[in-house]
Amino acid sequence: MTITKDIQAIDSAHYMHPFTDHKSLAAKGARIITKAEGVYIWDSEGAKIFDAMSGLWCVNVGYGRKALVDTAAKQMLELPYYNSFFQTTNVPAVKLAEKIIKLAGDNYSHVFFSSSGSESNDTNLRMVRHYWTTLGQPERTVIISRNNAYHGSTVAGASLGGMGGMHAQGGLPIPGIVHIEQPYHYGLAPNEDRDAFGIRAASWLEDKILEVGADKVAAFIGEPVQGAGGVIIPPKTYWPEIQRICDKYGILLICDEVICGFGRLGKWFGSQLLGARPDLMTFAKGVTSGYIPLGGVVVGKRVADVLIDKGGEFNHGYTYSGHPVACAVALANIEILESEGLVDRVLHETGPYLAEKYAELAKHPLVGGAETCGLVAGFVLMKDKQNHIAFDEALEVGMICRGHCFANGLIMRAVGDRMIIAPPLVTTKAQIDEMIALIYKCLDATLLDLKTRGLL
Repeated sequence: MTITKDIQAIDSAHYMHPFTDHKSLAAKGARIITKAEGVYIWDSEGAKIFDAMSGLWCVNVGYGRKALVDTAAKQMLELPYYNSFFQTTNVPAVKLAEKIIKLAGDNYSHVFFSSSGSESNDTNLRMVRHYWTTLGQPERTVIISRNNAYHGSTVAGASLGGMGGMHAQGGLPIPGIVHIEQPYHYGLAPNEDRDAFGIRAASWLEDKILEVGADKVAAFIGEPVQGAGGVIIPPKTYWPEIQRICDKYGILLICDEVICGFGRLGKWFGSQLLGARPDLMTFAKGVTSGYIPLGGVVVGKRVADVLIDKGGEFNHGYTYSGHPVACAVALANIEILESEGLVDRVLHETGPYLAEKYAELAKHPLVGGAETCGLVAGFVLMKDKQNHIAFDEALEVGMICRGHCFANGLIMRAVGDRMIIAPPLVTTKAQIDEMIALIYKCLDATLLDLKTRGLL
Protein backbone atom coordinates (compact mmCIF):
# COMPACT_ATOMS: atom_id res chain seq x y z
CA MET A 1 0.00 0.00 0.00
CA THR A 2 2.83 2.39 0.87
CA ILE A 3 4.52 1.77 -2.48
CA THR A 4 1.23 2.43 -4.28
CA LYS A 5 0.64 5.71 -2.47
CA ASP A 6 4.25 6.84 -2.98
CA ILE A 7 4.12 6.18 -6.72
CA GLN A 8 0.71 7.82 -6.98
CA ALA A 9 2.06 10.94 -5.29
CA ILE A 10 5.05 11.14 -7.65
CA ASP A 11 2.77 10.43 -10.62
CA SER A 12 0.48 13.29 -9.63
CA ALA A 13 3.40 15.63 -9.10
CA HIS A 14 5.31 14.95 -12.32
CA TYR A 15 3.62 12.70 -14.90
CA MET A 16 1.21 14.37 -17.33
CA HIS A 17 -0.97 11.61 -18.80
CA PRO A 18 -2.60 11.62 -22.25
CA PHE A 19 -6.34 12.41 -22.47
CA THR A 20 -6.65 12.97 -18.71
CA ASP A 21 -8.31 15.39 -16.32
CA HIS A 22 -5.31 15.67 -14.01
CA LYS A 23 -7.13 17.38 -11.18
CA SER A 24 -9.60 14.51 -11.02
CA LEU A 25 -6.86 11.90 -11.32
CA ALA A 26 -4.85 13.46 -8.50
CA ALA A 27 -7.87 13.25 -6.20
CA LYS A 28 -8.09 9.47 -6.47
CA GLY A 29 -4.62 8.41 -7.64
CA ALA A 30 -3.61 6.48 -10.76
CA ARG A 31 -3.91 2.71 -11.03
CA ILE A 32 -0.35 1.36 -11.16
CA ILE A 33 0.16 -1.62 -13.46
CA THR A 34 3.18 -3.69 -12.46
CA LYS A 35 3.22 -6.87 -14.59
CA ALA A 36 1.40 -8.72 -17.34
CA GLU A 37 1.12 -12.21 -18.84
CA GLY A 38 -1.05 -13.51 -21.67
CA VAL A 39 -4.35 -11.61 -21.53
CA TYR A 40 -3.98 -10.48 -17.91
CA ILE A 41 -2.39 -7.55 -16.11
CA TRP A 42 -1.75 -7.02 -12.40
CA ASP A 43 -1.78 -3.79 -10.42
CA SER A 44 0.39 -2.75 -7.50
CA GLU A 45 -2.23 -4.05 -5.04
CA GLY A 46 -1.98 -7.54 -6.55
CA ALA A 47 -5.34 -7.44 -8.36
CA LYS A 48 -5.49 -9.64 -11.48
CA ILE A 49 -7.33 -7.94 -14.34
CA PHE A 50 -8.55 -9.35 -17.67
CA ASP A 51 -7.27 -6.89 -20.27
CA ALA A 52 -10.09 -6.91 -22.78
CA MET A 53 -8.61 -3.86 -24.53
CA SER A 54 -5.20 -5.35 -25.45
CA GLY A 55 -3.49 -2.43 -23.74
CA LEU A 56 -4.67 0.21 -26.19
CA TRP A 57 -5.86 -2.03 -29.04
CA CYS A 58 -2.31 -3.21 -29.61
CA VAL A 59 -1.08 -6.27 -27.64
CA ASN A 60 -2.23 -8.70 -30.32
CA VAL A 61 0.05 -11.61 -29.38
CA GLY A 62 -0.49 -11.12 -25.66
CA TYR A 63 1.89 -10.16 -22.88
CA GLY A 64 5.09 -11.92 -21.84
CA ARG A 65 6.41 -12.94 -25.26
CA LYS A 66 10.05 -13.75 -24.63
CA ALA A 67 10.77 -14.07 -28.36
CA LEU A 68 10.03 -10.37 -28.84
CA VAL A 69 12.18 -9.39 -25.85
CA ASP A 70 15.07 -11.53 -27.08
CA THR A 71 14.78 -10.09 -30.59
CA ALA A 72 14.95 -6.56 -29.25
CA ALA A 73 17.98 -7.34 -27.08
CA LYS A 74 19.83 -9.03 -29.94
CA GLN A 75 19.17 -6.13 -32.30
CA MET A 76 20.22 -3.59 -29.67
CA LEU A 77 23.59 -5.29 -29.38
CA GLU A 78 24.08 -5.45 -33.15
CA LEU A 79 22.68 -2.08 -34.23
CA PRO A 80 20.60 -0.23 -31.63
CA TYR A 81 19.93 2.72 -33.93
CA TYR A 82 20.82 4.41 -37.13
CA ASN A 83 18.77 6.83 -39.20
CA SER A 84 17.33 6.35 -42.67
CA PHE A 85 18.36 9.79 -43.87
CA PHE A 86 21.51 10.44 -45.97
CA GLN A 87 20.85 7.53 -48.36
CA THR A 88 21.33 4.85 -45.71
CA THR A 89 19.22 1.90 -44.62
CA ASN A 90 19.25 -1.08 -42.25
CA VAL A 91 18.40 -4.74 -42.70
CA PRO A 92 15.38 -5.04 -40.35
CA ALA A 93 13.65 -2.05 -41.95
CA VAL A 94 14.20 -3.42 -45.46
CA LYS A 95 12.99 -6.91 -44.54
CA LEU A 96 9.95 -5.56 -42.70
CA ALA A 97 8.94 -3.36 -45.64
CA GLU A 98 9.17 -6.38 -47.93
CA LYS A 99 7.13 -8.52 -45.53
CA ILE A 100 4.37 -5.93 -45.07
CA ILE A 101 4.01 -5.53 -48.84
CA LYS A 102 3.57 -9.30 -49.19
CA LEU A 103 0.82 -9.21 -46.56
CA ALA A 104 -0.85 -6.16 -48.10
CA GLY A 105 -1.09 -7.55 -51.64
CA ASP A 106 -0.29 -6.71 -55.24
CA ASN A 107 -1.75 -3.20 -55.09
CA TYR A 108 1.17 -2.00 -52.91
CA SER A 109 4.89 -1.53 -53.39
CA HIS A 110 6.42 0.59 -50.61
CA VAL A 111 6.30 1.32 -46.88
CA PHE A 112 7.07 4.61 -45.13
CA PHE A 113 7.94 4.10 -41.44
CA SER A 114 7.13 6.32 -38.47
CA SER A 115 6.74 5.71 -34.74
CA SER A 116 2.97 5.98 -34.33
CA GLY A 117 -0.37 6.16 -36.06
CA SER A 118 -0.55 9.90 -35.44
CA GLU A 119 2.75 10.47 -37.24
CA SER A 120 1.64 8.15 -40.03
CA ASN A 121 -1.52 10.16 -40.67
CA ASP A 122 0.56 13.35 -40.73
CA THR A 123 2.61 11.55 -43.36
CA ASN A 124 -0.54 10.72 -45.32
CA LEU A 125 -1.57 14.36 -45.43
CA ARG A 126 1.86 15.41 -46.70
CA MET A 127 2.11 12.53 -49.14
CA VAL A 128 -1.36 12.99 -50.64
CA ARG A 129 -0.85 16.70 -51.27
CA HIS A 130 2.63 16.12 -52.69
CA TYR A 131 1.16 13.46 -54.99
CA TRP A 132 -1.40 15.82 -56.51
CA THR A 133 1.09 18.67 -56.81
CA THR A 134 3.48 16.33 -58.64
CA LEU A 135 0.66 15.51 -61.07
CA GLY A 136 0.16 19.22 -61.74
CA GLN A 137 -3.02 19.54 -59.67
CA PRO A 138 -1.88 21.48 -56.58
CA GLU A 139 -5.42 22.71 -55.99
CA ARG A 140 -6.45 19.19 -54.90
CA THR A 141 -5.73 19.61 -51.20
CA VAL A 142 -9.00 18.85 -49.38
CA ILE A 143 -9.20 15.63 -47.39
CA ILE A 144 -12.61 14.34 -46.38
CA SER A 145 -12.96 12.46 -43.11
CA ARG A 146 -15.85 11.53 -40.81
CA ASN A 147 -17.43 12.78 -37.63
CA ASN A 148 -16.32 10.80 -34.57
CA ALA A 149 -13.33 9.39 -36.43
CA TYR A 150 -10.00 9.05 -34.65
CA HIS A 151 -6.79 9.50 -36.62
CA GLY A 152 -4.37 10.55 -33.90
CA SER A 153 -3.73 13.51 -31.65
CA THR A 154 -1.07 15.50 -33.48
CA VAL A 155 -2.30 18.69 -35.15
CA ALA A 156 -2.88 17.00 -38.51
CA GLY A 157 -4.07 13.73 -36.97
CA ALA A 158 -6.59 15.43 -34.69
CA SER A 159 -7.78 17.57 -37.59
CA LEU A 160 -8.31 14.50 -39.74
CA GLY A 161 -10.22 12.97 -36.85
CA GLY A 162 -13.75 14.09 -36.20
CA MET A 163 -13.93 14.47 -32.42
CA GLY A 164 -15.36 17.77 -31.25
CA GLY A 165 -13.59 17.71 -27.90
CA MET A 166 -10.23 17.57 -29.64
CA HIS A 167 -11.17 20.23 -32.18
CA ALA A 168 -12.22 22.58 -29.38
CA GLN A 169 -8.64 22.70 -28.08
CA GLY A 170 -6.14 24.41 -30.33
CA GLY A 171 -8.30 25.85 -33.09
CA LEU A 172 -8.76 22.63 -35.04
CA PRO A 173 -9.31 21.35 -37.63
CA ILE A 174 -6.67 22.99 -39.79
CA PRO A 175 -7.80 24.27 -43.21
CA GLY A 176 -8.39 21.80 -45.99
CA ILE A 177 -10.03 19.07 -43.92
CA VAL A 178 -13.80 18.54 -43.90
CA HIS A 179 -16.06 15.89 -42.39
CA ILE A 180 -19.14 13.85 -43.21
CA GLU A 181 -21.38 11.83 -40.89
CA GLN A 182 -20.24 8.42 -39.64
CA PRO A 183 -21.98 5.17 -40.71
CA TYR A 184 -23.48 4.49 -37.27
CA HIS A 185 -26.59 2.47 -38.04
CA TYR A 186 -27.80 1.85 -34.47
CA GLY A 187 -27.23 5.45 -33.42
CA LEU A 188 -28.57 7.24 -36.50
CA ALA A 189 -31.18 5.05 -38.17
CA PRO A 190 -31.88 1.86 -36.19
CA ASN A 191 -35.21 1.27 -37.95
CA GLU A 192 -33.80 1.56 -41.46
CA ASP A 193 -32.66 -1.53 -43.36
CA ARG A 194 -28.98 -1.92 -42.47
CA ASP A 195 -27.75 -2.47 -46.02
CA ALA A 196 -29.79 0.42 -47.36
CA PHE A 197 -28.37 2.64 -44.64
CA GLY A 198 -24.84 1.59 -45.66
CA ILE A 199 -25.46 2.82 -49.20
CA ARG A 200 -27.02 6.04 -47.94
CA ALA A 201 -24.16 6.69 -45.50
CA ALA A 202 -21.62 6.21 -48.29
CA SER A 203 -23.56 8.68 -50.46
CA TRP A 204 -22.65 11.41 -47.97
CA LEU A 205 -19.11 11.20 -49.36
CA GLU A 206 -20.34 11.92 -52.89
CA ASP A 207 -22.46 14.79 -51.58
CA LYS A 208 -19.40 16.33 -49.92
CA ILE A 209 -17.22 15.83 -53.00
CA LEU A 210 -19.77 17.71 -55.11
CA GLU A 211 -20.10 20.42 -52.46
CA VAL A 212 -16.34 21.00 -52.26
CA GLY A 213 -15.71 20.41 -55.96
CA ALA A 214 -14.20 17.18 -57.26
CA ASP A 215 -11.22 19.08 -58.62
CA LYS A 216 -10.40 20.25 -55.07
CA VAL A 217 -10.66 16.90 -53.26
CA ALA A 218 -7.45 14.97 -52.68
CA ALA A 219 -8.56 11.98 -50.61
CA PHE A 220 -11.05 10.35 -48.28
CA ILE A 221 -9.80 8.80 -45.01
CA GLY A 222 -11.60 6.33 -42.78
CA GLU A 223 -11.06 3.51 -40.31
CA PRO A 224 -12.46 0.20 -41.64
CA VAL A 225 -14.14 -0.13 -38.23
CA GLN A 226 -14.08 3.02 -36.11
CA GLY A 227 -12.23 2.23 -32.92
CA ALA A 228 -11.87 5.09 -30.45
CA GLY A 229 -15.23 6.40 -31.65
CA GLY A 230 -16.88 3.41 -29.99
CA VAL A 231 -16.38 0.40 -32.31
CA ILE A 232 -18.71 1.63 -35.04
CA ILE A 233 -19.05 -1.30 -37.46
CA PRO A 234 -20.39 -0.15 -40.84
CA PRO A 235 -22.94 -2.15 -42.85
CA LYS A 236 -21.39 -4.54 -45.36
CA THR A 237 -22.61 -2.32 -48.19
CA TYR A 238 -20.71 0.73 -46.98
CA TRP A 239 -17.08 0.22 -47.97
CA PRO A 240 -17.69 -1.17 -51.50
CA GLU A 241 -19.83 1.90 -52.18
CA ILE A 242 -17.16 4.22 -50.74
CA GLN A 243 -14.65 2.55 -53.07
CA ARG A 244 -16.96 3.04 -56.05
CA ILE A 245 -17.35 6.74 -55.27
CA CYS A 246 -13.59 7.26 -54.85
CA ASP A 247 -12.99 5.52 -58.18
CA LYS A 248 -15.70 7.58 -59.88
CA TYR A 249 -14.10 10.88 -58.91
CA GLY A 250 -10.48 9.72 -59.00
CA ILE A 251 -9.75 10.66 -55.40
CA LEU A 252 -7.32 8.73 -53.23
CA LEU A 253 -8.62 6.41 -50.53
CA ILE A 254 -6.80 6.16 -47.19
CA CYS A 255 -7.72 3.38 -44.79
CA ASP A 256 -6.53 3.97 -41.24
CA GLU A 257 -5.62 0.43 -40.19
CA VAL A 258 -3.94 1.37 -36.90
CA ILE A 259 -6.48 -0.70 -34.95
CA CYS A 260 -7.82 -3.02 -37.64
CA GLY A 261 -4.48 -4.05 -39.12
CA PHE A 262 -2.41 -7.14 -38.28
CA GLY A 263 -5.23 -9.53 -37.60
CA ARG A 264 -7.74 -7.69 -35.45
CA LEU A 265 -10.66 -8.33 -37.85
CA GLY A 266 -9.48 -11.74 -39.06
CA LYS A 267 -7.49 -10.46 -42.04
CA TRP A 268 -4.05 -8.87 -42.13
CA PHE A 269 -5.77 -5.56 -42.92
CA GLY A 270 -9.38 -4.63 -42.26
CA SER A 271 -9.91 -3.29 -45.76
CA GLN A 272 -9.26 -6.81 -47.10
CA LEU A 273 -12.31 -8.01 -45.17
CA LEU A 274 -14.67 -5.11 -45.79
CA GLY A 275 -14.26 -4.56 -49.52
CA ALA A 276 -11.99 -1.54 -49.97
CA ARG A 277 -8.83 -1.12 -52.07
CA PRO A 278 -7.11 1.85 -50.42
CA ASP A 279 -4.23 3.71 -52.01
CA LEU A 280 -2.64 4.27 -48.59
CA MET A 281 -2.96 2.29 -45.36
CA THR A 282 -1.96 3.67 -41.96
CA PHE A 283 -0.59 1.12 -39.49
CA ALA A 284 0.89 1.00 -35.96
CA LYS A 285 -0.15 -0.76 -32.71
CA GLY A 286 -0.49 -4.44 -33.72
CA VAL A 287 2.56 -4.42 -35.99
CA THR A 288 4.73 -4.89 -32.87
CA SER A 289 1.91 -5.84 -30.49
CA GLY A 290 2.82 -2.65 -28.65
CA TYR A 291 6.13 -4.03 -27.38
CA ILE A 292 7.98 -1.14 -28.98
CA PRO A 293 6.68 1.96 -30.83
CA LEU A 294 6.37 1.62 -34.61
CA GLY A 295 4.01 2.96 -37.23
CA GLY A 296 3.93 3.60 -40.93
CA VAL A 297 2.08 3.93 -44.20
CA VAL A 298 1.66 1.16 -46.76
CA VAL A 299 1.89 2.98 -50.08
CA GLY A 300 -0.04 1.78 -53.11
CA LYS A 301 1.56 1.61 -56.52
CA ARG A 302 -0.64 4.44 -57.81
CA VAL A 303 0.97 6.84 -55.34
CA ALA A 304 4.44 5.32 -55.11
CA ASP A 305 4.98 5.25 -58.87
CA VAL A 306 4.26 8.97 -59.16
CA LEU A 307 6.31 10.06 -56.14
CA ILE A 308 9.31 7.91 -56.96
CA ASP A 309 9.40 8.55 -60.70
CA LYS A 310 8.36 12.22 -60.76
CA GLY A 311 8.19 13.59 -57.22
CA GLY A 312 11.82 14.44 -56.54
CA GLU A 313 12.79 14.74 -52.90
CA PHE A 314 9.96 14.16 -50.42
CA ASN A 315 10.82 16.64 -47.68
CA HIS A 316 9.38 14.62 -44.84
CA GLY A 317 10.52 12.04 -42.29
CA TYR A 318 11.31 11.25 -38.68
CA THR A 319 14.37 10.57 -36.56
CA TYR A 320 13.06 7.09 -35.86
CA SER A 321 11.78 6.20 -39.34
CA GLY A 322 12.77 2.57 -39.88
CA HIS A 323 14.20 2.17 -36.36
CA PRO A 324 16.13 -1.14 -36.53
CA VAL A 325 15.02 -2.43 -33.11
CA ALA A 326 11.36 -1.64 -33.72
CA CYS A 327 11.47 -3.21 -37.17
CA ALA A 328 13.21 -6.35 -35.86
CA VAL A 329 10.54 -6.75 -33.18
CA ALA A 330 7.80 -6.24 -35.78
CA LEU A 331 9.26 -9.04 -37.90
CA ALA A 332 9.32 -11.35 -34.87
CA ASN A 333 5.76 -10.33 -33.98
CA ILE A 334 4.51 -11.11 -37.49
CA GLU A 335 6.28 -14.47 -37.28
CA ILE A 336 4.27 -15.28 -34.14
CA LEU A 337 1.03 -14.22 -35.81
CA GLU A 338 1.84 -16.47 -38.78
CA SER A 339 3.29 -19.50 -36.98
CA GLU A 340 0.42 -19.67 -34.49
CA GLY A 341 -2.22 -19.00 -37.14
CA LEU A 342 -3.71 -16.19 -35.07
CA VAL A 343 -5.19 -14.20 -37.95
CA ASP A 344 -7.05 -17.18 -39.38
CA ARG A 345 -8.08 -18.20 -35.87
CA VAL A 346 -9.79 -14.84 -35.40
CA LEU A 347 -11.60 -15.23 -38.75
CA HIS A 348 -12.75 -18.81 -38.35
CA GLU A 349 -12.78 -19.59 -34.62
CA THR A 350 -12.55 -16.94 -31.93
CA GLY A 351 -14.17 -14.12 -33.92
CA PRO A 352 -17.34 -16.12 -34.66
CA TYR A 353 -17.38 -17.46 -31.10
CA LEU A 354 -17.16 -13.93 -29.67
CA ALA A 355 -19.99 -12.87 -32.01
CA GLU A 356 -22.16 -15.73 -30.73
CA LYS A 357 -21.51 -14.93 -27.09
CA TYR A 358 -21.77 -11.18 -27.56
CA ALA A 359 -25.19 -11.50 -29.18
CA GLU A 360 -26.42 -13.04 -25.93
CA LEU A 361 -25.55 -9.80 -24.12
CA ALA A 362 -28.48 -8.21 -25.95
CA LYS A 363 -30.75 -10.00 -23.45
CA HIS A 364 -29.48 -7.73 -20.68
CA PRO A 365 -31.86 -4.81 -20.01
CA LEU A 366 -29.08 -2.22 -20.36
CA VAL A 367 -27.56 -3.49 -23.62
CA GLY A 368 -28.45 -2.10 -27.02
CA GLY A 369 -26.81 -2.59 -30.40
CA ALA A 370 -24.37 -5.34 -29.39
CA GLU A 371 -22.18 -6.25 -32.38
CA THR A 372 -18.73 -7.57 -33.22
CA CYS A 373 -16.25 -7.75 -36.09
CA GLY A 374 -13.37 -10.14 -35.55
CA LEU A 375 -12.05 -9.36 -32.09
CA VAL A 376 -13.55 -5.92 -31.62
CA ALA A 377 -16.98 -5.47 -30.12
CA GLY A 378 -19.25 -2.85 -28.66
CA PHE A 379 -22.68 -2.11 -27.28
CA VAL A 380 -24.43 0.96 -25.96
CA LEU A 381 -25.94 1.32 -22.50
CA MET A 382 -29.60 2.23 -23.00
CA LYS A 383 -32.15 3.58 -20.53
CA ASP A 384 -35.02 2.03 -22.51
CA LYS A 385 -33.82 0.00 -25.45
CA GLN A 386 -37.32 -1.08 -26.52
CA ASN A 387 -38.15 2.55 -27.24
CA HIS A 388 -34.56 3.46 -28.14
CA ILE A 389 -34.19 5.97 -25.31
CA ALA A 390 -30.61 6.71 -24.31
CA PHE A 391 -29.34 7.98 -20.97
CA ASP A 392 -28.63 11.67 -20.53
CA GLU A 393 -24.98 12.12 -21.51
CA ALA A 394 -24.41 14.27 -18.42
CA LEU A 395 -25.00 11.21 -16.21
CA GLU A 396 -21.86 9.53 -17.65
CA VAL A 397 -23.38 6.09 -17.31
CA GLY A 398 -20.53 4.62 -19.34
CA MET A 399 -18.06 5.78 -16.72
CA ILE A 400 -20.23 4.29 -13.98
CA CYS A 401 -20.10 0.95 -15.81
CA ARG A 402 -16.36 1.26 -16.38
CA GLY A 403 -15.88 1.77 -12.66
CA HIS A 404 -17.66 -1.51 -11.96
CA CYS A 405 -15.50 -3.20 -14.60
CA PHE A 406 -12.29 -2.09 -12.89
CA ALA A 407 -13.65 -3.13 -9.52
CA ASN A 408 -14.43 -6.62 -10.85
CA GLY A 409 -11.18 -7.32 -12.67
CA LEU A 410 -12.05 -6.30 -16.23
CA ILE A 411 -10.65 -3.66 -18.56
CA MET A 412 -13.56 -2.51 -20.72
CA ARG A 413 -13.45 0.93 -22.27
CA ALA A 414 -16.25 3.49 -22.14
CA VAL A 415 -16.75 5.86 -25.09
CA GLY A 416 -19.61 7.96 -23.86
CA ASP A 417 -22.20 5.29 -23.10
CA ARG A 418 -20.72 2.81 -25.58
CA MET A 419 -18.79 -0.01 -23.92
CA ILE A 420 -16.11 -1.55 -26.09
CA ILE A 421 -13.56 -4.36 -26.08
CA ALA A 422 -10.66 -5.53 -28.24
CA PRO A 423 -9.07 -8.55 -26.51
CA PRO A 424 -5.67 -9.96 -27.55
CA LEU A 425 -5.73 -12.25 -30.57
CA VAL A 426 -4.39 -15.07 -28.39
CA THR A 427 -7.60 -15.06 -26.34
CA THR A 428 -9.04 -18.58 -26.18
CA LYS A 429 -12.69 -19.64 -26.26
CA ALA A 430 -12.48 -20.40 -22.54
CA GLN A 431 -11.14 -16.91 -21.91
CA ILE A 432 -13.93 -15.43 -24.04
CA ASP A 433 -16.37 -17.24 -21.74
CA GLU A 434 -14.53 -15.80 -18.75
CA MET A 435 -14.66 -12.31 -20.25
CA ILE A 436 -18.37 -12.52 -21.07
CA ALA A 437 -19.11 -13.68 -17.53
CA LEU A 438 -17.24 -10.66 -16.21
CA ILE A 439 -19.16 -8.34 -18.52
CA TYR A 440 -22.48 -9.77 -17.27
CA LYS A 441 -21.33 -9.29 -13.67
CA CYS A 442 -20.36 -5.68 -14.34
CA LEU A 443 -23.62 -4.97 -16.18
CA ASP A 444 -25.62 -6.36 -13.27
CA ALA A 445 -23.61 -4.21 -10.85
CA THR A 446 -24.22 -1.17 -13.07
CA LEU A 447 -27.96 -1.89 -13.26
CA LEU A 448 -28.24 -2.14 -9.49
CA ASP A 449 -26.16 1.03 -9.06
CA LEU A 450 -28.35 3.00 -11.47
CA LYS A 451 -31.51 1.85 -9.72
CA THR A 452 -30.05 2.76 -6.33
CA ARG A 453 -29.20 6.23 -7.62
CA GLY A 454 -32.69 6.66 -9.02
CA LEU A 455 -31.43 6.87 -12.61
CA LEU A 456 -33.71 4.08 -13.83
